[in-house]
Amino acid sequence: MIDNRIYPPQQSTVPANKAVNNLIYNSTNQGKNINTTFTQVFSQQLNGIQFSQHALGRLQDRNIKLGQAELAKINTAMDKAAQKGAKESLVLMNNNNVALVVSVKNKTVITAMDSASIKDNIFTNIDSAVIL
Repeated sequence: MIDNRIYPPQQSTVPANKAVNNLIYNSTNQGKNINTTFTQVFSQQLNGIQFSQHALGRLQDRNIKLGQAELAKINTAMDKAAQKGAKESLVLMNNNNVALVVSVKNKTVITAMDSASIKDNIFTNIDSAVIL
């Protein structure tokens, strides 16, 4: 018996934009190159926190560094906000002087601001705030 079915070519399990040998994830945002180590991307996936391209650009432009402890705090803040029914929240991290606008539903950081950017700003389209 002859099998006449057509099988589509198999896709690679590694996206083309991931350099596996160097363990660096490269993405481009309006011509700017953003590099995140594989470990950071992996830990973000474990924590469930995602960063929008806009947020990644802001983190890089404003030289904001978030470690594992900060990511865990952000994750906890999102969980607490979700329990209260929040959709879009402002997360203020006092010890780092960082403010993040997050989508609680999607567990995504939308934008990030340092202490210089926070002053004299108005935060819109949020329904809650979490202060850490």
